[in-house]
Amino acid sequence: MSRINVSKLTNENEEGGPSVSGISTFSSTAFLVPPKGTTAQRPEAVTPGMIRFNTDSGHLEYYNGVEWTEVLVANNSLDGGNRGVFSGGQTPTYLNTIEYITISTLGNAIDFGDSTNTGGVIHQFSGQCASSSRGIFAGGYTPTGNKNIIEFITISSTGNATDFGDLTVNNTGGGSCSSSTRGVFGGGYNAPTGSRNVIDYITIASTGNAVSFGTLTVNRNNLTALSSSTRGCFCVGDAPGSSQDNTIDYVTISTTGNAIDFGDSITTGSNAMGNGNSTRGIIAGGGTPADVNVIQFITIASTGNATDFGDLTVGRGAGGTASSPTRGVFGGGRTPTFVNIIDYITITTAGDALDFGDLSGVRSAVAGCSNGHGGL
Repeated sequence: MSRINVSKLTNENEEGGPSVSGISTFSSTAFLVPPKGTTAQRPEAVTPGMIRFNTDSGHLEYYNGVEWTEVLVANNSLDGGNRGVFSGGQTPTYLNTIEYITISTLGNAIDFGDSTNTGGVIHQFSGQCASSSRGIFAGGYTPTGNKNIIEFITISSTGNATDFGDLTVNNTGGGSCSSSTRGVFGGGYNAPTGSRNVIDYITIASTGNAVSFGTLTVNRNNLTALSSSTRGCFCVGDAPGSSQDNTIDYVTISTTGNAIDFGDSITTGSNAMGNGNSTRGIIAGGGTPADVNVIQFITIASTGNATDFGDLTVGRGAGGTASSPTRGVFGGGRTPTFVNIIDYITITTAGDALDFGDLSGVRSAVAGCSNGHGGL
């Protein structure tokens, strides 16, 4: 085999290199710099297998023949894949149970530990988010009223939750999302004030109380949220007066300030289930006026209305969610009968959800998070 040593190849305009064919091996102790650009700058005349670095998501992506999709990065310390965690809920008895799954596999959820909040159930209708190592559960409802407590777990281990700090006010039914460093909590319900538009944030790796971030475009509770590494989206929910809302807002997670209108969801309703990867956000199901099975998606880096994706195995709302770069998972919820169903989708394609396994028991108002979601 012949060998050639080259330090740099460019064309005459210094803006790219020539096409080189017939090379079977490339080796170096340095590095390879792929083409890069924003999501909006993705080339259109492409063939399957082309690769680039997306500066919006901070990840490598490749063209699979249908669309640009993120290169999968597995967490090898967790059973060969990313881990999803489901916590709390209502059976109708309030629960403090925490369970987990390995997202890349199929099967039933396994016991993780318990919430340590007095009286349990801090995670019923709570906000949840995660970094690659830590899961956060904030606010929620208990028999004694709404709570402002924030707890955390170490996702790679098992064990009971630990106190983190407090939200700015007692809150239930808020939406939450995160980057790898910051967790953001928007909307919710606070008695006697009612539906809120307040957004709080925390630094996930530390402990302490939440700090004000800004406000949503409309007051609402029982909403859902999802994120890329730069942008968080807050979707649907209950507006004041029990009216259903189809609003999608977004914020830039690394800053502070008020949310901006993104577009609208296909359906109105509360208690939808949101997750996604670094480029595509998923909104699934929802509650009143009817439990729907609709799955829809948005492209997080853009703005616009949601697009139909497929259907859940059973129409329901108020389930917990988790995701890896390739899979979205939805656990529990109500039809309005409480269920223990876990189903999943492949985020980069469109189609109906498939059966994954079961939670240990039926439950609604479940909190869910993962160490592989789109914000990481």
